[in-house]
Amino acid sequence: MLTAELTINVRILDRRAQLPEYATAGASGMDVRALLDVPLVLAPGQRAALPTGLALEIPSGFELQVRPRSGLALGRGLTVLNAPGTIDSDYRGELKVLLINLDNAPQTIQPGERIAQLVVAPVLRAQLRPTETLQDTARGGGGFGSTGCA
Repeated sequence: MLTAELTINVRILDRRAQLPEYATAGASGMDVRALLDVPLVLAPGQRAALPTGLALEIPSGFELQVRPRSGLALGRGLTVLNAPGTIDSDYRGELKVLLINLDNAPQTIQPGERIAQLVVAPVLRAQLRPTETLQDTARGGGGFGSTGCA
């Protein structure tokens, strides 16, 4: 069930670019596609900023999160390197997706292939207030792994 709608203006920078689309009625992320002239081979450990041919006008108070596609991550070891990547509301350049190949074999990305998903998220800006003390909690200053491994 759709609970809210938001309009995002999209500038198509290349006529071959495809608008991101929700794959199913319940999907929270829109699939975004690579705008490539030829297939791109990523060697193991190699990363690349893949163009999409799109620029977005995200309304103030929102961001677009660039997230990995689970099928690419599981099946081919391809993921978004800075996941989730953030596209800020004041950015007007081309949307690019930073992919990395974590597999042991080279992976080929085809022109027009779905390479990531975009999730719209509200943004809250925090006001930081210096203080001498913080409220105590049961965890306290326990860091990584302090709550157990399982």
